[in-house]
Amino acid sequence: MRDELNALVLAGAKRATTGLLGEYAAEDERLEHVGERLALLDNQGLAVAALEITGVEVKAFDEVTWEHAAAEGEGDADLDAWRAVHRRFWSGEGTPVENDTPVVCLAFRVADRPAVASSSA
Repeated sequence: MRDELNALVLAGAKRATTGLLGEYAAEDERLEHVGERLALLDNQGLAVAALEITGVEVKAFDEVTWEHAAAEGEGDADLDAWRAVHRRFWSGEGTPVENDTPVVCLAFRVADRPAVASSSA
């Protein structure tokens, strides 16, 4: 799954992602912030790109907009389909999602690709 999602990011189709706020607390992680750079890792743990966070919103699951869902670039036909896929995924991970479950909506852009940067040096 990581390879597929990374390919969407690198192609520019995936510019957003959504996570459960509860996972941040469980992993003792702070929320990302606008301007923060994160490494996009492949299955071997190697950086394939640097992402820059361009937006961070915490909202209830049922308040996620189609604009954000579509920016995830995973081919969902509409907001209902996006919600169904995400509910199924998180339920499969052991966390059932209700309409009021808090989620973190991240928007990002590809800021750098290490392979490109190193070949031009």
